[in-house]
Amino acid sequence: MEYRRFGGSGPAPRQEERALLSVGFILTNNFTLTALAPFIDALRLAADEGDRSRQIRCRWTIMGSRAEPVMSSCGIGVARWEPLTDPRRFDYVVVVGGLLHAGPQLDDETLAYLRAAASYGVTLVGVCTGSFVLSRIGLMKNRRCCVSWYHHRDFIEEFPDLVPVADQLYVVDRDRITCSGGAGVADLAAFLIERHLGRATAQKTMHILLIDKARPASQSQPQPPTVAEITNDRVRRALLLMEQHISDPLSVEEMVRRLNVSTRQFERLFRLAVGTSPATYYRSLRLRYGHWLLRNTKRSVTAIANEAGFADCAHFSRQFRELFGISPSEVRRTAEPDAEADPHLSPLAAFRRTNGNSLLPDRRLFEDPAPMVRDSVATD
Repeated sequence: MEYRRFGGSGPAPRQEERALLSVGFILTNNFTLTALAPFIDALRLAADEGDRSRQIRCRWTIMGSRAEPVMSSCGIGVARWEPLTDPRRFDYVVVVGGLLHAGPQLDDETLAYLRAAASYGVTLVGVCTGSFVLSRIGLMKNRRCCVSWYHHRDFIEEFPDLVPVADQLYVVDRDRITCSGGAGVADLAAFLIERHLGRATAQKTMHILLIDKARPASQSQPQPPTVAEITNDRVRRALLLMEQHISDPLSVEEMVRRLNVSTRQFERLFRLAVGTSPATYYRSLRLRYGHWLLRNTKRSVTAIANEAGFADCAHFSRQFRELFGISPSEVRRTAEPDAEADPHLSPLAAFRRTNGNSLLPDRRLFEDPAPMVRDSVATD
């Protein structure tokens, strides 16, 4: 399918008078309603005085290749407002993603449209799993890509050559913007409104939505519920980094570089919040993942040791017995698999889901014998 269909070779169409911000939305099959509604509502409130909702300062539309409504993940259908139209009408074309494993997200005609928009230099935005759509058709090469912590493992398994960012709400990288989804979509909308219409309009929009203020892109994503007790932002981001790098552990030095904090301050903050050193907690997390794999998969102990980020089986077995008081082979022989483990999920995603309440384990299991012993390298 040729790109010219969506714009031809003539000049770009003129923006509608007084529209300072123009956005076209494309909905994937089983899109997440939460990733759409706050975005459009923010544009609606920014577009007019009060909440009169006229498309004056902002214009938006929902496009599609087919006239039938697109079903959201919660079962609510949304019909297109118009067919796919010249992408040069828009400042942004937004792909609203949703469920990953419920069939094709977009048809070939719509994918061709996105390629056309990119060729014209239109900024493409992927919200929720919209980042997966853009990545699948090669439109995120050499760009940073924001994904939800929940889909981090899905992303790196499908796109091993791309580096996802899962400790921010959204990422702006030249003519690509990606957002983790959920409530973060409102923060992204506020950012775009401020960029085009000014801070006062963005603040007015957020206040009508009963949002005190928009969070910056660099704000860390909320962690799994089990680490909600941690209030320090750097520690929360560190815990998420550890969970995302179980098989390829980061050193403490690399973590403090990413968190922009000194090693001494980081270890002090981590001990205060979690009760142990970063390296000791990290090792415990990886060992518990190994324990889960022993119970729920048929992989060899050597393969599990590697999956849990240990250089060799002997080291893994020694650390495992020290933590659990039992050898890996004994666990394999006697343990029952988790009844609630979902076979359709990746092992790490299933571990996260079935062990959610134990991501902060009993601290007595891994307390340091000396409170200030520093374990500066997390790899084993």
